[in-house]
Amino acid sequence: MLAIRGALLGTARNVPAVLAWRNKHTLPDLPYDFGALEPVICREIMEVHHQKHHNAYVTNLNAAEEQLKDAVAKNDVSKVIQLGGAIKFNGGGHINHSIFWKNLSPDRSDPSAELKKALERDLHGFENFKKEMKAAAVAVQGSGWAWLGYNKKTKSLQVAACPNQDPLEATTGLVPLFGIDVWEHAYYLQYKNLRPNYVDAIWDVVNWKDVSERFAKAQ
Repeated sequence: MLAIRGALLGTARNVPAVLAWRNKHTLPDLPYDFGALEPVICREIMEVHHQKHHNAYVTNLNAAEEQLKDAVAKNDVSKVIQLGGAIKFNGGGHINHSIFWKNLSPDRSDPSAELKKALERDLHGFENFKKEMKAAAVAVQGSGWAWLGYNKKTKSLQVAACPNQDPLEATTGLVPLFGIDVWEHAYYLQYKNLRPNYVDAIWDVVNWKDVSERFAKAQ
């Protein structure tokens, strides 16, 4: 059993929530009504995004972890490796969306003084940061995320992008502070193929209080 657990950890460096099967993952409640972010993000998008897409990640993650538990118990290394992709994808989807919902709010807010100072120091100011985030988000080929992250080694802010549902910290080591979901299901019903317009609009509903709190905690 110890050998299989060691093999599992060695082959699943990029797999979030490895062996986290003791408690079932659950779909978090939105901290606001489905229509609260209108007109930036319409009610229909928010309801489908949360109730269908995020819920599917949670359901599939729980199922994959149950299979993983069984595979570990049976010393089935092949099955353990096979499940890595499903756990990474669905675990990443759960992690990313759980941050995303809290990153947004219908209430206006501003970055903390400490975050503003860091943005000025590391990303040449707030407006330049927005340009870098937009460039990263628009440049994602297919589906993925653009992120503002914190590098614990350099103690600095960085803009990064991840494909699909790859979680930022497990993929790059950066602590996620603010993410923009650029999967088509996040905007297509409202913005069609105009991803840049969606990215421009989302700044009006950013929950800077949440982002600032994540920054303070990351340090």
